[in-house]
Amino acid sequence: MSVPEDTWSVAARDAGRRLDHVLAERLDESRSQVALRIREQRVLLDGAPARKSARVEPGQQISVLAAQQRRAPTPPPVPVRWADEHLAIVAKPAGLVVHPGAGVADGTLVDALRAQGLALADTGDPQRPGIVHRLDRGTSGLLLVASSAAAVAPLQAAIAARTVTRRYVALVDGVPSPARATIDAPLARERERRTRMGVDPSGRRAVTHYDVVEAFTGAALLDVRLETGRTHQIRAHLAAIGHPVCGDAAYGAARGRAERLGLDRPALHAARLTLAHPVTGASVDVSEPLPADLEAALAVLRGAPGPPSPHGATS
Repeated sequence: MSVPEDTWSVAARDAGRRLDHVLAERLDESRSQVALRIREQRVLLDGAPARKSARVEPGQQISVLAAQQRRAPTPPPVPVRWADEHLAIVAKPAGLVVHPGAGVADGTLVDALRAQGLALADTGDPQRPGIVHRLDRGTSGLLLVASSAAAVAPLQAAIAARTVTRRYVALVDGVPSPARATIDAPLARERERRTRMGVDPSGRRAVTHYDVVEAFTGAALLDVRLETGRTHQIRAHLAAIGHPVCGDAAYGAARGRAERLGLDRPALHAARLTLAHPVTGASVDVSEPLPADLEAALAVLRGAPGPPSPHGATS
C-alpha cells in the first residue's frame, strides 16, 4: 500500500458534499485528475477505497495516497571499450544518467553496468559504485569506472591532480575567435537558476582549453580539453563566451539551429581518455567515434558552404 501524502477530517461545512468535489477543492486539481486518483484506489474514506460520488460527513477521515513509483527498466548493455580487473572505460550513450540522484532513482548507467556483470568498486557512496567522475545526462562518450578497491583512490587522485586527460568534441553556435584559447573562469551555481552553472568570482576555479577544428556557417566543431572538472564546465564556459553547445537549450543555444540539425540534446561528446593505469602504471589511451546523431548534424552542416577550417578536420 502506498503511504498517505495527505490526510484530514471532513469539516462541518462539507457535510453532504460529493467526495470528488471536496478533493478537487482541497488538492487544487481538476475533476479528471481527482477521478484518476479514485480509480487507482489512491483515495480512502475512513480507511477504505472511496467512490467519487460518495457523500461525506463531518468527522470522516479522507486519505490521499502517493502514487506508487514504478521502477524504470534496466538500460541496454553499455559498450565496454577497455577493461581489466581494476578499471573499465565504457561508452555512455546520450540520455543515460550516470548514477541515482535527484529525480532519478533507477534506470541509470550504474544499473546497466551491474546488470551486465561489470565489477563496480566501493567508492564510499552506495549510489555511485565504481563512479570516479561523471558525464551529464545529455553527453555521450567515454567514462572511467573503478572495478577494484585498489583502483579507487589512485583514480580519484589522478583526476584531482589533472593527470587524466579528457578530450571532448563539441559543436557550438557561432565560430569562436580566437580559434584557439583557454577559458579560465571560476564557476558556481547561479543564484536564480540553481540547475545552471555560471561564471562567478566566488566560484571554484575552472579551466577549459579549446581549438576550432572545423568552421561552418553559424557553427563550429571544437576539440575541447578539460583541465579541471566542474559541473557543466564545458557547457557553462562556452556559453559564457557567447558560443553555447548546439542543442543545449538550458545554456541558451539557438533552438532553430538545433531543430535544423536534428539535435535533441547538447552536441557534446567525450571522445578520448588518456591516463596512467592506477595499479600497473601502464599507459591507457582510448578514443570513441562520434555517435550517429552528431555525425548526422555534421553532415547537414557540411552540405552548406562555410568558412574554411582554421586547423583542418578532426580525424
